[in-house]
Amino acid sequence: MRLIEKVWFENHCAKWWLVPLLLPFTVLFSLLSGMRRFAFALDLFKSYSVNKPVIVVGNIGVGGNGKTPVVIHLVELAKTLGLTPGVISRGYGGEAEIYPYSLSARSTTKQAGDEPILIFNRCHVPVVVGSDRVANARKLIELGCDVIISDDGLQHYRLQRDLEIIVVDGKRLFGNGLLLPAGPLREGKSRLNNTDIVIFNGEGKARNKSSLLMTLVATKLCHMQTGKELSLNDFLANNAKVNAIAGIGSPQRFFDTLQRLGFNLVKQQGFIDHKDFTLHDFNQFKDDLPLLMTEKDAVKCQQFVQDNWWYLPVDAQFSEQEQQLLIQSIKQLAE
Repeated sequence: MRLIEKVWFENHCAKWWLVPLLLPFTVLFSLLSGMRRFAFALDLFKSYSVNKPVIVVGNIGVGGNGKTPVVIHLVELAKTLGLTPGVISRGYGGEAEIYPYSLSARSTTKQAGDEPILIFNRCHVPVVVGSDRVANARKLIELGCDVIISDDGLQHYRLQRDLEIIVVDGKRLFGNGLLLPAGPLREGKSRLNNTDIVIFNGEGKARNKSSLLMTLVATKLCHMQTGKELSLNDFLANNAKVNAIAGIGSPQRFFDTLQRLGFNLVKQQGFIDHKDFTLHDFNQFKDDLPLLMTEKDAVKCQQFVQDNWWYLPVDAQFSEQEQQLLIQSIKQLAE
């Protein structure tokens, strides 16, 4: 974990000298972001509505909070209601030849980024990336979509939204509670009071009556070379000892999940979020033990995948009551 993340989330001793140094920049960030929101509220900055409902899934902090599993879950719920959903994303880390860029089976992470590829492969729905989310949404409508789901983009106020969902890491919560760069927040915690749904990922700390609790459930592992799937029980019966890597917002969350599932991690290595992997990054894993990674990491390693590499897909799970709330929210938009 980077030093700054230890300061944000772990009350690291460096906070006593680093945070005061960063506070002037936090004040500036707060002023600029507040002025920007105010400008949109007064129509000084133009925002745009598209003629189909827009659902924005985002967070108020940096790092992995579980947005992508929520987006996938919403896509599947929309399908069950007979809708034709599509997903828009910034496409962080990708450089496409033209924007808005519509993903195809030939798209790569270098063109579209890792999360859009993951969503496209999982959901088999139109996915469009680019910095202009208004243009992205209009492209999806051209492709026949009747519900637009935005993966991130909470602070992209140029695109009007009909339903706003904020995802919070239930374990790390809001770190030290400060705005960037002294803390991990893009917006203050009060922002949670002005959104439609708040989803806490993994734990119920700081929840209120209007929030939902999500758990990420894993039931199988997928072999990266062949696509073969094995249930967790079958895999664990022969492969309890494994190595693991994770290039996500919170690698330790993935390692903790593996241990909770019963794996014995011999070696583990965390990388920065959206890490652009090369085979050189895996030099330390020369033994024959299975190497486990997240689905998000797996989409970036297909060009040099090894025979003992597997990924662990996860699915968002809600209580029946909370699942019905999500279904009703989507239904109301489509009416």
